[in-house]
Amino acid sequence: MEALNVSAPLNFTLPPNFGKRPTDLALSAILVFMLLIMMLSLGCTMEFSKIKAHFWKPKGLAIALMAQYGIMPLTAFALGKIFRLNNIEALAILICGCSPGGNLSNVFSLALKGDMNLSIVMTTCSTFIALGMMPLLLYIYSRGIYDGDLKDKVPYGGIVLSLILILIPCTIGIFLNSKRPQYVRYVTKGGMIIMLLLSVAIIVLSVINVGRSIIFVMTPHLWATSSLMPFIGFLLGYVLSALFRLNGQCRRTVSMETGCQNIQLCSTILNVTFPPEVIGPLFFFPLLYMICQLGEGLLLIVIFRCYEKIKPSKDKTKMIYTAATREETIPAALGNGTHKEGSAPYTA
Repeated sequence: MEALNVSAPLNFTLPPNFGKRPTDLALSAILVFMLLIMMLSLGCTMEFSKIKAHFWKPKGLAIALMAQYGIMPLTAFALGKIFRLNNIEALAILICGCSPGGNLSNVFSLALKGDMNLSIVMTTCSTFIALGMMPLLLYIYSRGIYDGDLKDKVPYGGIVLSLILILIPCTIGIFLNSKRPQYVRYVTKGGMIIMLLLSVAIIVLSVINVGRSIIFVMTPHLWATSSLMPFIGFLLGYVLSALFRLNGQCRRTVSMETGCQNIQLCSTILNVTFPPEVIGPLFFFPLLYMICQLGEGLLLIVIFRCYEKIKPSKDKTKMIYTAATREETIPAALGNGTHKEGSAPYTA
């Protein structure tokens, strides 16, 4: 392995038995269970006919994959050069940029009233294509940064497991939506309650597990990089889909899929590739990226919801326009003696 130009802070150490403690195992189990519940609930919003339509006319899917594997790796590489990051920092960011779309994009798409069928299809396809694209992109962009063979570090088992955790609960949700629609309302409401409770448990366990160790990775240039990457992904994903004239739902969906990365895969690669004494606090960079993409996604959701409340809907505008037209037409008809509505005029 090449000696990378980085030295971990002398006072930085990972917590004892990190990753093997009971709280670490509990967090992993809760994350898997939450993913299953989330994908089951989202599957209940999908329809097989619409999924089939996205495969028969894959314009939106092709644009999303082009954005995912074109914009994000290039953005990560460019930010590493712009902020003059050292090799290990640039490599950590590059691995994040080359990862497929994360499941958080599905939740954001639902909150932004996006196309859920396209969202799940995009996440599934980007994860499947990652089996070939991740090693290729890491080979292309890591030249000159890392002399080792990163393509052998890609967690193929983890990618396949991600596919299974997406496809099985989604398929069950689609079946419920088509065959037992009367249960869908209970599944989605119950799923939301369970996910809220699990989110609280995840936050508590994350704080216990990581503690103050993440503070070491919160340097100004890494804050800037981890906040700019998802923002650029959200923005350019929306712009690219607008250039290809996708509808509003699909634009928001492609935007979320582009900006949200699969942080678990990034963490796995960093963990497999580098020992803690080499990577130092950058072991926690994926967590910093997740905080930024979560915060920016929630901000976009708030802005979108506020915009929807301020902007009148098309139906209301059409009703107002129709009512105003009728008010102008009826007096004119009465003045011309051509109004025939109602009974005949009263005569003495």
